Amino acid sequence: MPGQRVPRTWQHNPTLYAPAKYKRACTYDAFVPTTLMGTPLTLDATVAGVVSEAEQAIRTLNSAGGQILAPLARLLLRTEAIASSKVEGMQVDVRELARAEARVESGQNASPTARDVLANIDAMVLAMEEATAVERFGTSEITAIHRRLLERAENKHIAGRIRAEQNWIGGNDYNPCGADFVPPPPEEVERLLTDLCDAINDDLLPPLVQAALVHAQFETIHPFLDGNGRTGRALIHVVLRRRGVAPSYIPPISVVLAAAKERYIDGLTAFRGADVPRWIEHFAGAAAQAAHLATAYLKAAKALVLDWKARLSAAGDAPRAGASAWAVIDILPAHPMITVAVAAAATGRNKPSVYDAFRQLQAAGVLLPLTESQRNQSWEARGLLDIIASVESGELPLPTPRD
Repeated sequence: MPGQRVPRTWQHNPTLYAPAKYKRACTYDAFVPTTLMGTPLTLDATVAGVVSEAEQAIRTLNSAGGQILAPLARLLLRTEAIASSKVEGMQVDVRELARAEARVESGQNASPTARDVLANIDAMVLAMEEATAVERFGTSEITAIHRRLLERAENKHIAGRIRAEQNWIGGNDYNPCGADFVPPPPEEVERLLTDLCDAINDDLLPPLVQAALVHAQFETIHPFLDGNGRTGRALIHVVLRRRGVAPSYIPPISVVLAAAKERYIDGLTAFRGADVPRWIEHFAGAAAQAAHLATAYLKAAKALVLDWKARLSAAGDAPRAGASAWAVIDILPAHPMITVAVAAAATGRNKPSVYDAFRQLQAAGVLLPLTESQRNQSWEARGLLDIIASVESGELPLPTPRD
């Protein structure tokens, strides 16, 4: 968006524990963007066409899923949250994260990085289930998403707290002089966030254009001292769900953005340089690619579920219709690694029947035990993590062959 650069002076700080050159006073320019509401926007036919195709791809994704694949919606959301963390440099192997999630679900510990990524999944769930449901989206919803993101992090003291000091991107750790980008001064943040929320509640623009503008404007405001990128990418899906474009299945846009991080940053830079259409075209292209990727994922996952059911039917002691083993298969797509306790809670079945179901599913080759120990035992859903790994890498998933 157009905006203005505001000159500021960083005060001399002799008590700062840093090299002498960083203690001196220096000058920098903070960027204050124009508000979203009321700012005219014109898109040429090419960009408008890309936006239209992307929205149609997302609607097709949601219509193709249906209720039968509802558990897969959680995995798409999970994939988006993991990729959003990857943009910030948080690298966790697919299986490592699944194991960490299973450990946390059974009351055990996970690595700090895995905990951060799992917190991002929780924040994304909050954004989808609560923030999208309020009649009027406001700053409190943004801070709630951020609080969920950082409430268990090392810097949890800033969780949900809008910054009261200047932050910056790039440069050095001691002052904003020479930084790649300096967001608005803290006294401008509240006003700009209010305008951002007004834009989220508006419905005059095409949904995908609205999501693109909201995300880029949020990243420009950078209202928190940490966690802005992950919070801002959650807002993309808040907009798409509130506008009814992605009511069930979210396109993992962050998978595409993470695969071309430099281009993503260039797009945000173009937005701040008043080349808004260029950013919208890039964002819409990423959304369309993500929707096609997710559609292929749903197809592959549906085929895998059918394979699981075929394996169970072919077993020597195939369970009767309505047995717990079939109920466990129905919820497996949401849990690539699962425990008896989680399965019992998800299916509403008692633990003895779930233990029996796990025995049958393991014998049929649907569930693979991860350890020999019976304590805190967890199982992997055969083939599901391979599909997830391909989606998270931005590749079209291949069907898992039977053996």
